[in-house]
Amino acid sequence: MQIIIINLKLMTLLDLSVGKIALVDQVNLGLYGKGLAARLEAMGIIPNKPIRVLRKSWLGGPLHIRVGTTTEIAIRRQEAKNILIQSHN
Repeated sequence: MQIIIINLKLMTLLDLSVGKIALVDQVNLGLYGKGLAARLEAMGIIPNKPIRVLRKSWLGGPLHIRVGTTTEIAIRRQEAKNILIQSHN
């Protein structure tokens, strides 16, 4: 029997470095309520979906992200703080 230990780190999408891939864990409601969660779900940001930060704008601008293999969107940093992800160490 082989035991495999995977060290997952839970953090927000805003904390993910450019070019790194993680899995969506959950979307917190935050200040935006259920509307934000529904909007992000419609764009494919759902639990266990791979997500990658392609670019982070300067001076507090939006994040350019890829969800899955084909969907690319820009989201505000405040929204990215509400997306919890699982990242491998």
